[in-house]
Amino acid sequence: MHRFSNAAIAAVTVVAFGSGAWLVRSGAEAHAPPQPSAAQSRADAHADRPAATPLPPSLPDRVRIPSIRVDAPLTGLGLTPQGGLDVPPASRRNLAGWYAGGATPGERGTAIVVGHVDNADGPAVFFRLGALEKADTIEISRRDGTVAVFSVDAVEVYDAHDFPDEKVYGASHEAELRVITCGGGYSEATGYRGNVVVFAHLASGG
Repeated sequence: MHRFSNAAIAAVTVVAFGSGAWLVRSGAEAHAPPQPSAAQSRADAHADRPAATPLPPSLPDRVRIPSIRVDAPLTGLGLTPQGGLDVPPASRRNLAGWYAGGATPGERGTAIVVGHVDNADGPAVFFRLGALEKADTIEISRRDGTVAVFSVDAVEVYDAHDFPDEKVYGASHEAELRVITCGGGYSEATGYRGNVVVFAHLASGG
């Protein structure tokens, strides 16, 4: 898939995947999105995980994450003129996007799904992404009628200035998924400081 520029993709995700404006109005401590704990780190992400056979390519239509009550349509995303990943419209709080220039979720490779953590009016589609835990499931409904079911391997948070480009976006010989939103704490002066990234592998599909 396309190799992103580390600086470009980090800048886009931090700036565009959450405004934080409503936190200022409502009180950041009471309403800040959850952040992943150290227990959900990637240290043993590949230990004894059963991986399903990759599926044929098919466009994704919907993402469901039962443990955090996500059920949202997916829209295809391209790249900005600066080489960063485009983003779903912030006005649509229950909408996620997938990178249409890479692998479709379920096929061999690294598929990318992104969404806002909030907008000026309140929490958005991936507000609770940081609360996911290892072995939680992510379901992607696909245009061919199949559902790609992914199992979470790790949930990590990265500072905007230390985003691991290759680790997150690098190619894979298996069917893998990354789900990304803003995170890493919030400052009224600078906004969200980084990104929450979920690493998952295809557990079943059909």
